[in-house]
Amino acid sequence: MKLNLRAIALAAGALWACAILTTGIANLIWPSYGHAFLQTIASLYPGYDAERSLGDVTVGTLYALFDGAFCGLVFGWVYNLFVSSKKPLSHPAQYSEFLVL
Repeated sequence: MKLNLRAIALAAGALWACAILTTGIANLIWPSYGHAFLQTIASLYPGYDAERSLGDVTVGTLYALFDGAFCGLVFGWVYNLFVSSKKPLSHPAQYSEFLVL
């Protein structure tokens, strides 16, 4: 079964954006929470500085949305390249060609 590329891209983008948003908001509430993680993300996303501001949380979330969607799209595309388009075996006698005696 092939993956719907649009659906997997949207799901991956939303999931990664929620992770960054949740960590960013938690960091605004508790300054030490996720600090090292957000600094790592800041080293990947230009313009995102992890400075503990609402604007930075928004910028990081938008970056994560597009980054996650792109990675989900690439994952789905590669998965669809490897998925078999042959019909599955439905009768046990068809399995005999795979048995090694």
